[in-house]
Amino acid sequence: MKKSISMFKKVVAVVTMAAAIACGIKGAHVVSGGAGLVSEAAGRPVSITSCVIQGGNVVVNVSCSNVPASDDGKFYLYSDEVYQDGTVGKIVASADRGNNATFSFPLGYNSGESNLSKKFLVAVKSGGSMIQVSDEHYITNPEGNAYKTVARNDHGIKGILPNDANAATFKDLGIAQMVYNLYMGDIVCQATDPGAILFNYNGVDYYFSSAGLAQYDAFVGFCRSNNFQLTLTILNNKTAAGADLIHPLSRDSHVCPGYAMNTKEDGGTQHLKAIAAFLANRYSGGAYGTVDNWVIGNEVNARTEWYYMNSTNLELNVSEYVKAFRIFYNEIKAVNANARIYNSIDQEWQRKSNPGCSLSKDFLDRFNYYMVREGNIDWSVSIHPYNAPLFDPYAWKQQAQYVSNNVSSKYITMENIYVFTDYISQPAFLNPAGQVRNVALTEIGYTSEFGEDAQAASIVYAYTMAANNPYIKSFILFRETDNAHEMESHIAQGLKNLDGTPKMAYNYYKAMGTAQQETYKAQASAIIGADVNSMVANRTFLTRNGWFLND
Repeated sequence: MKKSISMFKKVVAVVTMAAAIACGIKGAHVVSGGAGLVSEAAGRPVSITSCVIQGGNVVVNVSCSNVPASDDGKFYLYSDEVYQDGTVGKIVASADRGNNATFSFPLGYNSGESNLSKKFLVAVKSGGSMIQVSDEHYITNPEGNAYKTVARNDHGIKGILPNDANAATFKDLGIAQMVYNLYMGDIVCQATDPGAILFNYNGVDYYFSSAGLAQYDAFVGFCRSNNFQLTLTILNNKTAAGADLIHPLSRDSHVCPGYAMNTKEDGGTQHLKAIAAFLANRYSGGAYGTVDNWVIGNEVNARTEWYYMNSTNLELNVSEYVKAFRIFYNEIKAVNANARIYNSIDQEWQRKSNPGCSLSKDFLDRFNYYMVREGNIDWSVSIHPYNAPLFDPYAWKQQAQYVSNNVSSKYITMENIYVFTDYISQPAFLNPAGQVRNVALTEIGYTSEFGEDAQAASIVYAYTMAANNPYIKSFILFRETDNAHEMESHIAQGLKNLDGTPKMAYNYYKAMGTAQQETYKAQASAIIGADVNSMVANRTFLTRNGWFLND
């Protein structure tokens, strides 16, 4: 969502390490710059090797080669909220100090003592003070608690992010998937508001707006009735009832569609947990229908536009987002084990069009770093591989100044989408089962401003690229009908004109994934001047030196 469009409606404390523990813990490395600090402790001697739900308990296993000294021969396991760092939370278990140790304690799901979305660390008592001797680690199998698991509705990658609930159009197009935006601030309310829905979670009463939920209930039901698999993108907008959801560094006068989630204060953190649990319960089968996929934030590397914090510190920004992601991942998967939880980045891989934002590659690298360090989970990734620039009409032949076929490319588009999937196929990015992560193209689109033939051919080429990439699970066109405001910027990405008449691209997209697709691929190949199937199979990479196709 590079366009400002509404669809339907730690400062981290630096831990002072003891100067001398038997095995020698190195000091913390402080990453700074911008509004905040993030501490990265180096060389902590104890490793948390697993942290999993077993029955109603959490079992944590730890190991170390050199056992740190302590006053009493004990390891202590702390349970911290996401906004806490170091030995400031609650001790939930202890064990005899040794090369290996196991802790077991209650999960406490949906109670005041819930440990589901907390992080854990090992400490020893040294010189009368508690000293952290391990990195933090989260529960990595929240699905071990799942009680409303629903079979997934995977039946095709062809999708759309709609601007209208037009079942006839979508069925005619053969749409399999829908993406829809949910604004958290619109669904929460005060206890005294008319129609307030009480939801008690972790021993606290929260209230949800029946009026705010109505459009989401209706759309989830619409997708269920028409067999569309649904992805909800969770956005954080400013409202009075949702004021505590806004990160303290996001509370200035900056205006944008999405703000960073509050993982800095207890009230906001607990509210996020309740929202995630409420949504997972409401949309995992039952009366309303099912959301199979959840995207946490939108283009979160685009700080000033979609996940705003008044900070240019990449480490701080990623760290705060990771905390929100962990909350939503654990709370949703603890209800529906089959749900997939996605992060979201844009196509600006190695170039910033806005200097206040972060490169999507840098953001993803640091996101993965924290995920691996704090307990690898089966997170998925969504990316928006629009052309560069957005109104460039030729998906199959991008401008050389923006796009290349290697990891140094300034942009990730559909012409080089394999650069992205190759990159996340590296061992360091694999999920806990050693598999490449699921990739969702939750926004993609091509303008007809410079010719309907170019739009139609671009869609066929892009869809074929996606369908032939085994890691891509969705191909979501951005809107079915043009938007007059976007057209002022030469962006006419709809399959229909403003008056509802179909463009050339309508039938081309309709044919994709059907028995007629080769006929339309042949027509697209004639427009392009090369065989689409061969280009995709051989990773044929074409570039031009200027705006025009033959430059």
